[in-house]
Formats: sequence, structure tokens, C-alpha cells
Amino acid sequence: MVQNKSVSIVLACATFGISESCYRYRPVLNDENEEIADWWLLRLTACHKRWGFGLCFLYLRNVKGFGWNHKRVYRIYRELELNLRIKPRKRLKREKPEPLAVPERPNDTWSMDFMADQLTNGKSFRTFNVLDNFNREGLGIEVDISLRSERVTRTLDQIIEWRGKPRKILCDNGPENISGTLKVGQKIARYPA
Repeated sequence: MVQNKSVSIVLACATFGISESCYRYRPVLNDENEEIADWWLLRLTACHKRWGFGLCFLYLRNVKGFGWNHKRVYRIYRELELNLRIKPRKRLKREKPEPLAVPERPNDTWSMDFMADQLTNGKSFRTFNVLDNFNREGLGIEVDISLRSERVTRTLDQIIEWRGKPRKILCDNGPENISGTLKVGQKIARYPA
């Protein structure tokens, strides 16, 4: 406005409600900000990839002896988007699982698993399910508040008396299958035909 309309600086500042010192102010610290950004922060984060802002600032203040304000250094740190460095996740390499064999006849392969749910009054209960994988027939369901391994073993024994032994029993390695009397390996070794 001062250049286009030939208005004095005093009148233009009064019109917009700013002081003349604000109009004439030139930041002195731009060169120093560039030094902080280019020379120190970028190089520090390139050399020490695991360092965040805190370690970078402590290094600059305590080791290098700079008296820069932490808010100023953090503002520059954010402007450079160094706070958005994302650590790549370490992915666990898993072996390819063997495809599940399709059962050829009933009573060939069974699956057993536990489920949990809640009643309307808030009380939890658990179910133990045994399925025939050939025709997805439910061979047995035990429902109770607590299912001990002895009861699971007794249920499997009853189903085996009724249907005969399967060739194999599939189950996950959940915490239910790791008890002393009901281990997955022992169960499969005990019940195959």
C-alpha cells in the first residue's frame, strides 16, 4: 500500500493498527536458524537415526555448548518434519503353513476348541466344542463357568466311546491346551487310531 498508493509509512501503520517498529522489523536469526537446521539437526538425525528431539537438543546444548532455546530448536525440528520419522516394523518371517488335509470320510479328523461368552447378568461362561471336519457335525459341546482339563479329557473319552477314535485331532495352541493333563502333544498321542 505504501508503494502503490504513495501513502506514508506512518499513515499506513496507523490505518492497519500496527506500530512502525513491527513494519520495519527484519528477523536477525534467519541465518542462525538455517545453521541449526542445515548444519546441526539434519546431520545429527542422519548420523544418529534413533535419536529423537530430546537427545539432539541435549547433544547441542551439553556437548556442543550452544545456548539455543529448546522451543526454537523444536520449531525448526518440526518444520523439517524430523518428528515424523517412522520406524519400519520388524516383520516376523513365518514359515508357510502346510495346507490342511481334506478329510476323506467321517471320523477321520476332528477339531476341538474353546469359546467364551457372557450371560445377560454379566457372568462369563465357556464352551468346549468338538467337530468332525468331514461333515462339520458337532460331536460334543460342554458348557460351564469353568472347564477343567479333567472334564475336557472325560468329554473326549465319551465321544471316542460313542464314535470311535479319529485319525487325528486338530487344536490350536491356546492357553487352554497347555495345562498339565491336557497338552496338545499328549492329547494327539493319546487319541489317534
